[in-house]
Amino acid sequence: MRITLSFAATADGFLDDTSSQRLMISTPEDWAAVGRLRADCDAILVGAETLRRDDPALLLRDESARQRRLANGLRPDGTKVTLTASGRLDPSLRFFTEGDADRFVFSTHDLPALHDRAAIIASDEPLTACRIVTELEKRGIGHLLVEGGAHVLRMFLDEGMADTVRVAVNPALTLGETGYARFAFRPPAGTACTTENLGGMCVTTCELHPDTTVEDRLRLRQAIEASRQSLPCATSYRVGAVIVTRKGEIFTGYTHEHSATHHAEQEAVVKALAAGADLRGGAIYSSMEPCSRRASEPESCTQLIIRLGFAHVAFALYEPDRFVDCRGALTLREAGIDVRTYPDLGDEVRTVNAHLWH
Repeated sequence: MRITLSFAATADGFLDDTSSQRLMISTPEDWAAVGRLRADCDAILVGAETLRRDDPALLLRDESARQRRLANGLRPDGTKVTLTASGRLDPSLRFFTEGDADRFVFSTHDLPALHDRAAIIASDEPLTACRIVTELEKRGIGHLLVEGGAHVLRMFLDEGMADTVRVAVNPALTLGETGYARFAFRPPAGTACTTENLGGMCVTTCELHPDTTVEDRLRLRQAIEASRQSLPCATSYRVGAVIVTRKGEIFTGYTHEHSATHHAEQEAVVKALAAGADLRGGAIYSSMEPCSRRASEPESCTQLIIRLGFAHVAFALYEPDRFVDCRGALTLREAGIDVRTYPDLGDEVRTVNAHLWH
């Protein structure tokens, strides 16, 4: 998933104020640009406090963008997402009542009053950006736009779950000490940033993580081809894996290639270590989500990847809940590893593993 953070602030860094009226920070030109950005994303996320304070509808206003979505078999408005720890959300909010969109609410509560308004994704575990991104990916979201508020923006940044940050500052607007929420973004040293003027707004866009799509897809296709060499087994998926070290060394493996208990990632790792390769900071590509729990080996592939210091993981298909409840992607993200998924390649992986469903 690609994740974009976008917000507007006053010159002294406030996102909102304490008045009863919604603070309008952006100029019409900036709003038009945000509208185009929304049209390019699959989903828009804001926190529950933003819903309670501003009551936004989060709709696509560009009719041509709505028609393009319809032509592609999608709902006319992008998916709307929010999160609430308290569970205090009024079903009459415009988030729930306006627009033709899918809606997801993440919470630590079941929220029965909202069951007819949105899909509730409830968990006893804390609400984190890693968990939200992983669950949205499983539901087909490929590009997420996060628009606030300050707590949500900070959560995504602190967990490293932001690829692009777009900051629009109105230099003509200051609030002094009356602001509601102040938020400052300082890009890490060396970050590539561009700046433009949109109707008086100073808009800075920073790329925190490079787009690895081309390389990821190339290596995943190699992994899928490797998986075809694995013999069908009633208790294992046929999976292929490719390792690329920082020096550019390449190692491949597939399920049970040399051991009746080895998964594809293990097979590739064994070859790499035998060759003396340094795997720290390297990338591993697997046709299926790395396992997080298993009985035949003391260490899961997820634990192996973390222990060896890989920096980047890409896979095509989330592991189906057939043998175990896998949480490989979430665990890897929680460990600070960059994880990318390409579900459009998943059908090929399912075909390779058709023996498990027939």
